[in-house]
Amino acid sequence: MRFLFELYGTFFKIGILTFGGGLTMLPMLKYEIAEKKKWTTEDELLDCYAIGQCTPGIIAVNTATYVGYKKAGVSGGIWATLGMISPSLVIITIVAAFMKQFMDNVWLQHALMGIRGVVCALMLNTVLILAKKSLVRPSCYIICIAAFIPAMFTKFPTVCIILLAAVSGILIQKAGGKAE
Repeated sequence: MRFLFELYGTFFKIGILTFGGGLTMLPMLKYEIAEKKKWTTEDELLDCYAIGQCTPGIIAVNTATYVGYKKAGVSGGIWATLGMISPSLVIITIVAAFMKQFMDNVWLQHALMGIRGVVCALMLNTVLILAKKSLVRPSCYIICIAAFIPAMFTKFPTVCIILLAAVSGILIQKAGGKAE
């Protein structure tokens, strides 16, 4: 039971201290889960994150569920997930209760503008971390560029881009190259 509380507390801390969703949580997840607690390796966390990106739901919640399940089975998955979502539930409830009263507040509007800028910087940092770890072969760069173009410039469904990238990696592996 003590470990379940540790799972909950760790993911609660990650959930309350990060803004901007799953991508901005990756540096903190990496530090807390892979480096400090050593519950996963960095590569395993990135794989889990990639799977979380492809599956329905919120990436951070999917990642918390996976890590919790890996460490303590179904109950670990549940406690880690609850830890990750509890801060959001509390904050959203408070914000919803007072939103109408504060939306016209100039200070709040400026604060939110500043937070949006920080979120963009954190997301860029996450992309660079992922690129360093993931783009290890020329074939990875080709798949990355081939996926980036339709993702950026078309309305092609993201899930199709991910599936095509996965198939490309498999085909490259079968052809003799290592897609990794």
